Amino acid sequence: MTPVSPLYVSRFTAWAPGLDRLELWQAWAADNREIPGSEESPGAGRNPALEFIDPLLRRRISRISRMTIQVLHDLLPVGEDIRILFFSFRGEITQQLRINQGLIEEYTVRPAVFSLSVFTTPVALATIALNLRAGYSAIYPGEGRFNTGLRAAAAPVAAGDVERMVLVYADEPAPEEYGALCPRENGSLALGAILSSQNSEGALPLEVADGTSPGNFLRSLLRRGVPYGSP
Repeated sequence: MTPVSPLYVSRFTAWAPGLDRLELWQAWAADNREIPGSEESPGAGRNPALEFIDPLLRRRISRISRMTIQVLHDLLPVGEDIRILFFSFRGEITQQLRINQGLIEEYTVRPAVFSLSVFTTPVALATIALNLRAGYSAIYPGEGRFNTGLRAAAAPVAAGDVERMVLVYADEPAPEEYGALCPRENGSLALGAILSSQNSEGALPLEVADGTSPGNFLRSLLRRGVPYGSP
């Protein structure tokens, strides 16, 4: 029988417009702040990791990719040897809209847009920017089920296949062109957490029941006092 290891959350980070520090997230968890619907994204000045990306490419990186790089940059030392599980409900939806518009208006797809539109783009760019070489997986949890992504990240740790795994979730609002087909939920949000079989200082047991939504999972980490940021 495959052993099942205990699961802990040892650290986490999060980013949303106007919410980039622990004290601001604590205010949000106490219902004293909201995640705004702003189109703000992490910029090069706030994210030194972007300096390692070619400037021509950097200008074309989408909001969700910048958010993913941001939370991993704040969570892990550069070059950390740890696997990543990335998931999103919408992925590179803004880039995909540009492709659709190009097909409608110009009957063609521009290679520069297509190359940054695939679902794995955010985590792939993050691993390049931060020199993370342990590999990554990416899944699409259907029907908005955050627990699906959480369980996928926890499974290798629980089975004893790896000692640690990074969970990364990121989404940006759907463009207005999608209307009711893709509701604009809570603005932009990205979060990262290290799941571990080791009960390190400050780590707390993972409670999958709190993972019913990104917001519920993040509030649970904040209210329970899981360590925030890189070591």
